[in-house]
Amino acid sequence: MFRLRNISSGLHKFVRYSSETTTSQEPARVEKTINNVQLLGRVGADPQRKGSEQHPVAVFSVATHSNYRYESGEFLQRTEWHRVICFKPGLRETILTYLKKGQRVHVTGRITYGEIRGEDGKPRTTTSIAADDVIFFQSS
Repeated sequence: MFRLRNISSGLHKFVRYSSETTTSQEPARVEKTINNVQLLGRVGADPQRKGSEQHPVAVFSVATHSNYRYESGEFLQRTEWHRVICFKPGLRETILTYLKKGQRVHVTGRITYGEIRGEDGKPRTTTSIAADDVIFFQSS
């Protein structure tokens, strides 16, 4: 995190502060923050159960797209893929039981960053949406 600090000469200086802080006292003022994501798209593949027996997680992908039209009249559709994870027990089991590839879905959650180990054992960074609510739309 960077914080703007006023210097006596009237100039400003950016000072880097750690993104994690630990203290034994509760701060006098706690800031409200927002980390909210909503996706409306189609499921890329049937959900998978991952994690351990003690800490299972449902994982699936959602495709969303944006449409563009160039001045020449050419049409372009860009698809973005989002990794969605769900830890909530009831929602997790419902996802694993009923959600299917190609189904339209609305996901509400928060963005998370982390590190996972690939099958080769090497760590890699990951960005996911941790689902708080998932609405299934009926398949046609």
